[in-house]
Order: sequence, then C-alpha cells, then structure tokens
Amino acid sequence: MRVELHEVGSVMHLMNRGARGLPIVRDEADRKNFLRSLFYLNDTHQDRNWRKTLRYTDFPKWPRTWPERNPLVDLWAWTLMPNHFHCIIREKIKGGTAKFMQRFCGSLSAYANTKYNDKGSLFQGGYKGRVVGSDADLRWLASYVMVKNTLELYPGGLTRAIKKFNSAWEWGLNYPFSSMQHYGRDSFPSMMETEENMIISLFKNGKSFKGLSYDMLVHYTGTHKSDTREALTLEAK
Repeated sequence: MRVELHEVGSVMHLMNRGARGLPIVRDEADRKNFLRSLFYLNDTHQDRNWRKTLRYTDFPKWPRTWPERNPLVDLWAWTLMPNHFHCIIREKIKGGTAKFMQRFCGSLSAYANTKYNDKGSLFQGGYKGRVVGSDADLRWLASYVMVKNTLELYPGGLTRAIKKFNSAWEWGLNYPFSSMQHYGRDSFPSMMETEENMIISLFKNGKSFKGLSYDMLVHYTGTHKSDTREALTLEAK
C-alpha cells in the first residue's frame, strides 16, 4: 500500500521521488516554483491558470481575486531535495490529502514538461503516505524530514554535518527550501499552518529543536538499520 488509510485529522508523512531517480528540480527557478506550488495549490479554490494569475503577486501573498484561503491540508513541514521531496501534513477536509497531492505533483510535472520539452510524469509513480501515530514518532520524523534531509546537502554530507554540527546547523537555517529555517528561528511564514501545529508544541522553541534534532541524527546514523522507525521515513525500496 503506497498510502495508508487515513481520515480528517490524520497527521501524515508524504514523499515522492523523481522518475528513475532523476532530479525533480534543475535550477533556482524550479526550486522557487516548488515552494509557490506547495502554497498556492493547497486550497479548495482551483485556478487552472494560477501561474499567469499570480505573475505579479509577491510570494507568499494571497491574491485578492481569489476567495478567502481554505487549505486542503495543514502544511506543517517540508524539505525539497534534488530528486525528491518530503512533507508533513494534517488532513483538513475529507479527501484533501489526495486532492492536494494529485494537484501538486501534476502541476510540477506539467511545469517541467513545458519548460524542458519533456513528456510524461516527473515522478516515478504515485506519492507515498504514512500516518504518524504518536507524539514521539512525530518529533523524530520532523527532525528526519527537515534536518537530516537538509544536512545531507551540507558540503561533506551528513557525517561531516554531525561532526561540525553548529556550523552545519547555521548552514541549514539558510537553506530556503526547507521549513527547518522556520522552526530553527521560531519564525513561521503564512504558507505554514501554525494553529494547532503539533510540531511547534513538541519542540517548544528553536533551541530545543536543535538539541533534539542532534540527538536524532546521532541515533539515526548509528542504529537506523534496525530502528523500528525506519518505515516512517518512506525511503525503503
């Protein structure tokens, strides 16, 4: 089962990977389009020409011509990697997760096909989704999604990032395509739902987020092959 059964109120980890492991973003414009798509496509209102409508709208302002914002899911965390992405969401309306992901992944594929004269889906298949069942698992997963993935991009990789954690942490806070920066700085943008956001309450503040994330990384790199939480990552082949 690629997506676990879920309902309104379910907290979920979502992930999708590029077809044949190829990149899903190739330049800065693609990465910015990922963030804009993540925000503007998460709504019950659908504008099929939304990029044209928003060409003069500064991100993340909401366009005046659209109805009041009504998200399909509560977006709590995300990280964009070169060939895949991770999100943590809570289903807000019935069927909202499936509708959002269909719209989001489909739009990214259409954008890439137009820009690069490609055909077919940008992704290797349907997205994966797993329900997060406990506060402890959610805290662990949030560090995995935001910190572990972001610091894999650190020069020298995750192993070096752990050894030079303070420097790597500051580097990670400057990566604009992960919500790590917002939890680390206690500064949350309008694209992130903060009301009843369980991740915010679990970490309490940026200092706690940093310390607990370090503990998670040390544990993960030491014992993750036998860790019962490995299935939460959605990375298993």
